[in-house]
Amino acid sequence: MNSTAVLEHPLLSRVEQALDTIRPYLAADGGNVRVLNITDELVLQLELLGACGTCPMSPMTLKAGVEESVKKAVPEILRVEAINGTPFAEQPAGQTGHPVSPAPVPTPEF
Repeated sequence: MNSTAVLEHPLLSRVEQALDTIRPYLAADGGNVRVLNITDELVLQLELLGACGTCPMSPMTLKAGVEESVKKAVPEILRVEAINGTPFAEQPAGQTGHPVSPAPVPTPEF
């Protein structure tokens, strides 16, 4: 796969602007994304950062949020893929959100 240096890619500023529109939503859950590459095939390769890197819902967020926003603003981008993260097929069945560790519930003293 041939790739163009991401810092010199003519689409980078438009891609970053599109990502900036969704970063507040990612940050609200402790995550972010970083552009790693825009390939010659016009595939945007991202690194999922923070909670996004381990979130079971990150494949859904990537497709429904990140990819949709980027492709709307930069239609030249044909696909968005995460270089890290767990592929959707490997996600736990029935996972509906961020995993939460059970915490003991304090009981009042009478």
